Amino acid sequence: MFRSVAGRTVLVTGGTRGIGKGIARVFARAGAQVVIAGRDGDVGRACAEELGAAAGPDGGPVVFARADVATRAGCDDAVAAAVDGFGGLDVLCANAGIFPDARLDVMTEADLDTVLATNVKGTFFAVQAALEALTASGRGRVVLTSSITGPVTGFPGWSHYGASKAAQLGFMRTAALELAPRRITVNAVLPGNIATEGLADLGPAYRATMEASIPLKRLGEVEDIGYAALFLASEEAAYITGQALVVDGGQVLPETLEALAGA
Repeated sequence: MFRSVAGRTVLVTGGTRGIGKGIARVFARAGAQVVIAGRDGDVGRACAEELGAAAGPDGGPVVFARADVATRAGCDDAVAAAVDGFGGLDVLCANAGIFPDARLDVMTEADLDTVLATNVKGTFFAVQAALEALTASGRGRVVLTSSITGPVTGFPGWSHYGASKAAQLGFMRTAALELAPRRITVNAVLPGNIATEGLADLGPAYRATMEASIPLKRLGEVEDIGYAALFLASEEAAYITGQALVVDGGQVLPETLEALAGA
């Protein structure tokens, strides 16, 4: 599927867990050279080894770069790992994000700053750090991991997270205009409820409640987001820029649960 990414170099920030790990797995299986960036060295190195082994004989290598995307220096380090290790960078998947719970009546300035630093500033910094390499590629791709929360829906306790995800889409549209002359496309994937590592800790009842609100009656898998990112990074998507692709099993469609009951 979309083997046009084979041999190209892909950087996935926040690539050691959850959706980022799923994105990295899909690209590696498609033959891309993948760099996963994260803050935990032990977790990152183990993840790179796992993903590289799972990619199979036709897959690409996976390496880990330790980096904190909330700083420009951290993003510079992650990009340098890709350029030094593989000779360039073709695709940036700006995926790193955090979503701590804090309602407005108790949210502190530090809570807000922490979320905005990783989710918004981290997006800006990652793209800025990658600009030279993506331009040199001649076919650069930027794929942002936003969310339905913020741009489309809301959820109590996530006002700072929702604001950060909406901000990414505002950034995307202007970045797409600015970078088009460099032949760099900028797009976003908006995941709905996705089954990640932490979901099992919430118990089967919680999962069942989530699934009941989705027309397809299941949660998405991390690879579902990975395939969307793979498409946007491919040659087949070369004429798409400044667009947001919702991947949510139809979650945002029904007005009420009664609409699902009548389907």
